[in-house]
Amino acid sequence: MAKRSRVKARNEHAEHSGGAVGQPGPRQPCPCGSGRRYKACHGSPHGPAATYVTRPFEGLTSECDVIAMRELVPAATAPLHVADGVSDREVVLCTLLPMATPALVREDGTVWLALQVQHSFGDPSRDLAAVLEQALAAEPGSAIGLTDPPGEGPRLQDLVADGPLEVTVHEGFDFWVADQDDPGGSMGAALENANAAANATRRLSSVEAAYWTDVGTKEHLRWVMPHGEERLLSALARLHAAGKDSVAEGSRLVGMFRTHGVLAPVWDLPLGTGAEVLEEPAASFAKELEAALADESPLTAPQRSARSGLTNRQLTIR
Repeated sequence: MAKRSRVKARNEHAEHSGGAVGQPGPRQPCPCGSGRRYKACHGSPHGPAATYVTRPFEGLTSECDVIAMRELVPAATAPLHVADGVSDREVVLCTLLPMATPALVREDGTVWLALQVQHSFGDPSRDLAAVLEQALAAEPGSAIGLTDPPGEGPRLQDLVADGPLEVTVHEGFDFWVADQDDPGGSMGAALENANAAANATRRLSSVEAAYWTDVGTKEHLRWVMPHGEERLLSALARLHAAGKDSVAEGSRLVGMFRTHGVLAPVWDLPLGTGAEVLEEPAASFAKELEAALADESPLTAPQRSARSGLTNRQLTIR
């Protein structure tokens, strides 16, 4: 009797929500994992939404720096080496371009490719590759956009000669107009607004993909890490329980961002800390972290408690 009642309740819920038995209602999350409601994804009359790629930049040597430039760093550039046979044009990876343009072809033919553009087509790597392909074929002076889903095709990993990125963090966005004597008009206004919103940021040299920033009321260290989420959480919990999770005097591990399939732990720093004093402690922390990552013993009660606290202090950026 109880089993029949549960089946009846499920059937009534499915009918009420507009879905068939065994099928989610239109407002429920799509079971494909896209993060969209069922009615906007596999339940849409137009067909399923683009497949969401959880870790789009996986496989790139500088995956974590690419993610940091896309999500955390205001103004930075890095030369991007195109694979042999794709193009002989110079390509520069940028955090942001004027008017949030996806790509610009400079007068000398150099392609500037912006990372901080949210196309929302499911796979940022494929989106970037589609923009890059258009830019490589465009005339100097062109601005490139992507208004429709790119469809099947190469991803960024397919178009570049992989290797470490040489990231240059800028004070602001003056690099937009470094070749102009007196930028004015709309460009001058855009530059002024962009510079006003850019927080001071530095990339540490002793470790990979770690960025100090001063947001005015606080300073932070934000460090994008390539390790699997579950493994990294356990390692950080071990270090926290042992009192070994500091990166500077007075620092505190306050949480982490989850973005593009990886975690970026965030430390609060006392005002006036600066980036330079973090170099040696960050390198020491990296060694401690490697040892903790290699530890496969069960977590102790204090370590489990620390892990739970870290898990509850995550913010997902998508």
